[in-house]
Amino acid sequence: MGFISDFKAFLMKGEIVTLATAVIIGGAFGKIVTSFTNDVLMPPIGVLLGGVDFSDLKIVMQEGIPAVMNGETEVAPAVAEVAILYGSFIQTILDFVIIGFCIFMVLKAYERTKKKEAEAPAAPVGPTTQEQLLMEIRDELKRRP
Repeated sequence: MGFISDFKAFLMKGEIVTLATAVIIGGAFGKIVTSFTNDVLMPPIGVLLGGVDFSDLKIVMQEGIPAVMNGETEVAPAVAEVAILYGSFIQTILDFVIIGFCIFMVLKAYERTKKKEAEAPAAPVGPTTQEQLLMEIRDELKRRP
């Protein structure tokens, strides 16, 4: 087969489609968790800590410098602030913990269903040896006059 047909066969495999669906849903779920953390969870925590907005927490290493202007002419360009944004890092860690907990709960539920399937008794494949012997005896008795 050619390269294009091999690639098409690869893309049409069930596992690839399932994986792509999982990645898309995971991305959307990540956005939901980020919104939950930033918009629902962090504001009350900030209020409890004295009105702190976690997204504003940072360690400034170098202050930003505005551009120096001489009329309409820029004499010196602006220098951006250099800071460690540890508040954003804390929010990202909370996102990770929430997503990890949700995945843990889904996997626990999945394992529970798998255990139930494994515990379910399998249907007997055929008659037991005892039943088979009894059927042979019955058939033999029917044939005798």
